[in-house]
Amino acid sequence: MTTTAQVQTNDVLRAVRIGMQLSQDEFAHGLRNAGRELGEPNEASKRLVQRWESGQTRTCRPLYARALQRLTGRPIEALGFALAVPASRVHEDGAGGHDMDAGATGAAEASGSPATEAQGQAVDYSGIWLSHYEFYSSGRDSTFEGKHHVLLVQRGNRLTAESLPGASSNPDSPLHLDLTADRNIVTGSWIEQTASDGYYRGARYHGAIQMLIEPTGRRMVGKWVGFGKDFDVNTGPWELRLLDTSTSKAAVERYSRPPE
Repeated sequence: MTTTAQVQTNDVLRAVRIGMQLSQDEFAHGLRNAGRELGEPNEASKRLVQRWESGQTRTCRPLYARALQRLTGRPIEALGFALAVPASRVHEDGAGGHDMDAGATGAAEASGSPATEAQGQAVDYSGIWLSHYEFYSSGRDSTFEGKHHVLLVQRGNRLTAESLPGASSNPDSPLHLDLTADRNIVTGSWIEQTASDGYYRGARYHGAIQMLIEPTGRRMVGKWVGFGKDFDVNTGPWELRLLDTSTSKAAVERYSRPPE
């Protein structure tokens, strides 16, 4: 008797593509252009993107990995593929990630509450959220904050959040959250890639996060944890606040800007 392994969809890649406001065909076209820019032509197609997102293909060749990184601006390990995550570089006071899954779209406006699924206890938290965290910088002896507009998509109890293009308070610092919901408790990991010309010189930071979902389903509040430069454990507050339950192209375009 044979058993078939359950296929795990790559909703991370799907969320990134949606956040870039690209169809699968346009995404494939972008990969071909990225390959030519790198001097490594490839034959990316809509069908290939579909195989990646459906989980039929869980890995990608180095040729495509480099094109994916060029097109999305994200490291390949933050795009949901079954690859080993290399050790990240830790800068001065950084907090030190993982991948994630989810997928589903809503159409209601933020003036209403999130739609409850027909089956099970789960509530659909898909939508546009404002991510807000605080951290202490030992090098600057001060507390700073980071804000992002993120696209959150859900499948079952898995929640995937990706920052939208140009939607962070710190320029060029894409954020990725991989979360699992258990009733009103959300637990998971985060990855943030800092700007190459910023204070942290392009370092990639990652860590864990746990939050409580308020009864309204419109706010999640908790704390992040990570490692600092002296192998100490750092922590700070983190909040997600629902802005819009729609994940449409129009909603994505509306929030593809730095938070106020």
